[in-house]
Amino acid sequence: MSKILVSFFSASGVTKDVASKIGEYTGGDLFEIEPVNKYTNKDLDWTNKQSRSSVEMNNLSSRPEVKNKVSNLSDYDTVLIGFPIWWDLAPTIINTFIEENNLENKKIYVFATSGSSSVINSFNTLKNTYSNINFVSAKRLTSNVSENDITSWIM
Repeated sequence: MSKILVSFFSASGVTKDVASKIGEYTGGDLFEIEPVNKYTNKDLDWTNKQSRSSVEMNNLSSRPEVKNKVSNLSDYDTVLIGFPIWWDLAPTIINTFIEENNLENKKIYVFATSGSSSVINSFNTLKNTYSNINFVSAKRLTSNVSENDITSWIM
C-alpha cells in the first residue's frame, strides 16, 4: 500500500477540517502549508481589490513564502494537495509549495473546498502549469465528506 501525504493550505479552517478527515480515512500524514505571514480576515476580503488575497490572485506569478517544509517527501508516493478555491484557481501559495518540493514520480490528487465553485479549472491550470507532475484527479469536498467519498476516490 502506498504511503500518503495529505498536504493542505487552509485560510479559514474549512480545508484543514477536510484534510484531517482525509488523513483519518486514509491513514495519511498531514502537512499544513502555512504562510510565513498568516492571512487575516482583512487579507481574505475578496471584495476589496487591495486585499492581500486579491493582489496575489491578480498577479499569478506571486509566490507567498511558506513557513515550513516537508522534510521526508521521499517517503511518500501519493500526495494530496488541498486548498480553498480563490478566483476559480488554487491560491498562489500552492504554486510555492509545488515549486519548492520535488513531486515528480508521485501520484498527485487535488482536493478543494468551496461552497459552489468547481475544482476543474484549478486542477487543469495546475496540470498545465506543471506538466512534469502526475496529477491524477481532483475533487471538490465539503466538511461533511464521508470515508466512502475518499476511499472510492484515491484508494
